Amino acid sequence: MKKTIEVISERNSIYRQRVELDGFEDLFVDVPEAYGGEGSAPDPHDYFDLSLGACKAITSQMYARRKKWPLEGVSVKVNRDDSEERRGTYRLEVVMTFHGIEDPEQLARLEEISHKCPIHRLMTASTVEVTTRTTSAAEA
Repeated sequence: MKKTIEVISERNSIYRQRVELDGFEDLFVDVPEAYGGEGSAPDPHDYFDLSLGACKAITSQMYARRKKWPLEGVSVKVNRDDSEERRGTYRLEVVMTFHGIEDPEQLARLEEISHKCPIHRLMTASTVEVTTRTTSAAEA
């Protein structure tokens, strides 16, 4: 499946970007003030990290629903350690709380299932190929 996401600079060349994605409105990306941005929206790393947390929550909920387990909701915290990113190591710790589930075996299974979410697998087991090309404004 192919999908196009368009990112458009805004606000007189400051770093804030507006994102157009299949009719969703009000998606923005910025960088923190410490890096010259306005800090007016999540930065690209935030979106990377939250994608993992959201995917794990959704995958767990789908599994619990299929099993008819009493899962009432999922809370996820993603803790980032980017202190060694420039050396090639980016660490994410994901802490999940499964509300309504008390059975230790079900809890362990939900955690295990969360590791199989598409974003977790994409981040840890896939080869991602990125091709970048430049076009003129007239061609865009």
